[in-house]
Amino acid sequence: MKEDQEMPQTVRAALDAFLTKNGFTTDAYTAPTVEIPMRFFTVRLPNTDGRKKVVPWHDLHHVATGYGTDLVGEAEIGAWELRAGCTTVAAWVYNLMAVATGLFLAPVRVTRAFRDAKGQTTLYRLALGYDEALALPV
Repeated sequence: MKEDQEMPQTVRAALDAFLTKNGFTTDAYTAPTVEIPMRFFTVRLPNTDGRKKVVPWHDLHHVATGYGTDLVGEAEIGAWELRAGCTTVAAWVYNLMAVATGLFLAPVRVTRAFRDAKGQTTLYRLALGYDEALALPV
């Protein structure tokens, strides 16, 4: 965050800043398909109910950890989530796909992200609802 910018006061404000910075919207959470940009092409996959359930929390993991949204960043957050605790098949599948790609592109970074998750817990295990989590102070 730039020095002249105010720090977000809530998780919701931090998420909004993350989405804006990356050109995303929450519309993607419920869209019928998801586009995954690769280096030279884009893969379009169905946005399954399982993915729709985890992707809002997944984005909060990006906010909390600072991992990027490019291929390597998604692999890093995928490795982090796998070690910190995925709770659904959808999270496992998407994260394993991301990690497999990342281990080819940036094995040291992906391995480091996996290591860094030791002793941490994902928000997938949070006892709060999503809207309650968004209202928390940063």
